[in-house]
Amino acid sequence: MNDSWPTIVTIAALLLLILLGVTLAIGMSRSKGRHASPKRPTRSSFRPAQDDDTPLPPKKRVAVIINPTKFDDVTAARDLVTHTVLAHDDWDEPIIRETTLEDPGFGQTREALAEGVDLICAIGGDGTVRTVAHVLTGTSTPMGLIPAGTGNLMGRNLGLPLDIVGGLDVALTGRNRHIDVGWVTMDPTFEQASDEELNPENDGPTEPDVGADDTHGSDPAENQHAFLVMAGLGLDASIMHTTSEEAKARMGWGAYVASGAKNLLNARFATRLRIDGGDPISHTARTIVVGNCGRLTGGITLMPDAEVDDGILDVVAITPKGIVGWAGVAVHVLAKRGQNHPKLDRYRCQSILVSLDEPQMVEVDGDVIGKAKRVRFEVRPKALIVRTDAPVSTQV
Repeated sequence: MNDSWPTIVTIAALLLLILLGVTLAIGMSRSKGRHASPKRPTRSSFRPAQDDDTPLPPKKRVAVIINPTKFDDVTAARDLVTHTVLAHDDWDEPIIRETTLEDPGFGQTREALAEGVDLICAIGGDGTVRTVAHVLTGTSTPMGLIPAGTGNLMGRNLGLPLDIVGGLDVALTGRNRHIDVGWVTMDPTFEQASDEELNPENDGPTEPDVGADDTHGSDPAENQHAFLVMAGLGLDASIMHTTSEEAKARMGWGAYVASGAKNLLNARFATRLRIDGGDPISHTARTIVVGNCGRLTGGITLMPDAEVDDGILDVVAITPKGIVGWAGVAVHVLAKRGQNHPKLDRYRCQSILVSLDEPQMVEVDGDVIGKAKRVRFEVRPKALIVRTDAPVSTQV
């Protein structure tokens, strides 16, 4: 019996080794299971199941409002729009509607909204862009701006391409940007007046009265107009009024320069400005310009502080008496000096009421909208969604 103990020890040792080996194997297996990378899904797992009964997601739809007077060949322009949109796989064939003399875009834009499109583009000058923007103000439908006019100031201030293909590509693929909209009321009625105008004794400005009418997404009131770039009265409007479409087509921006030279010494007029409900400020002016953005063509900056999304309107009162005075104003503006000049006063506000002794012509984004003795300008902060993919350009 005593001679058998080596055998028993050997067997016990072997059993312990086997047990230890099994334990280590199990432990290593569990450790490997905890730290191993999960199995990568196959590429096919990312693809939707091939089921003929499952409908594909609907493509997005865009409505394009086009001003036919800006093109020598409207059919070619329409074909280019369709071809450009269909080059984007996720967009359906565009809905294209042309503006008319009777309806410059209000009705066409309203119809597109009713159809539930994902995007509405305006192809035309600043007037066409303004008209479409008027209807889209306050809605959640984004707007694409495809400049095709003489000035194209809104497109230039936003740094947008100045051609149909480039403009549509930005509109279809760009990012949404919320910008301010200027609002003009000609000879405002009691119902359209703000608290500041009705109660001038208020200590300070209140929020602008942006909900006083129901024109968002519908026809404008007869005496109310949106603007995106600038609105003005006096010389500014006279220049627009006397510049013909034929001259603009032949001379481009130079047509406005020629008209300005003819109207430069028009009679000045007495005016009173009530800034955000404050005390009236009197001027004998050549022109009053109210801007949502300040850059003109050729790199000229009339309002250095103006931004399209700052919730503020910039106002310029220009008051020279003669040619010498105008020369001083011109040098001041071309030098991009932000401070005031003896014949040029700047203001910033959310609303301004301009009162005149005699009616003056009024223009919005280059379109003359009539004459008035009282004109109210206000800002609707970030009320319009536009498509853009580039920062605001300083070279326009």
